[in-house]
Amino acid sequence: MNPISHEHADVSGGRVRAATFGAMDGLVTNISLVAGVGGAGASAHTIVLSGVAGLIAGAFSMALGEFTSVSTQNEQLDAEVAVERNEIEKNPCGELDELIDMLTDMGMTESTATTAANEIHADTDGAVNVHIIHELGVAPSDKPSPWVAAVSSFIMFAIGGIVPLIPYLLGFSSLILGLSVGAVGLLIAGGVAAYVTRHPIVRGALRQLCFGVVAAGATYLVGLAIGVPAGG
Repeated sequence: MNPISHEHADVSGGRVRAATFGAMDGLVTNISLVAGVGGAGASAHTIVLSGVAGLIAGAFSMALGEFTSVSTQNEQLDAEVAVERNEIEKNPCGELDELIDMLTDMGMTESTATTAANEIHADTDGAVNVHIIHELGVAPSDKPSPWVAAVSSFIMFAIGGIVPLIPYLLGFSSLILGLSVGAVGLLIAGGVAAYVTRHPIVRGALRQLCFGVVAAGATYLVGLAIGVPAGG
């Protein structure tokens, strides 16, 4: 028998999701911010100030949001594990029958399912894990780290947020150039995300660009309509 020769990507919802979300959010947020402030007629200095402020605020907001959401998700899973453990201890026969039914629904014969379920229930920890995996679709041992999610989202938001500001930081004052650099960033980020998830790269890149264009266009029109006050 040949050994298993393939590997799966991490889909537990930890660093990959947080990093991708952070990069996309950083790009779209600051491209839109630059478009809105630039559309209002603000100076290059004001655009940079707004962009850097948005980058810092957004990065911290993303990190705190990721930490809180992942921690809450993990705490909820821990609570469900405790409930399942209590049920197995209080009603072992009922939980055993439940597992037998789940295994037969998967295609096992009743006799095979009964044997397997009894062997699984010989170890309480193993029984809890199997029940949680089958009932909730997640493994208690695969909980994502809130710290990894927070740091990943912080760093990637900052990287994404700095992209449309690069021309201004290099001394240019062209809104079109800033938005163009941001558009390239959106294409690259969308393409990389598609590559990682094994989807068509061109479609992923164009999809992200379209999302960014809609957001930037809306904020540009708002900025254009409001404008910068006289003397501002």
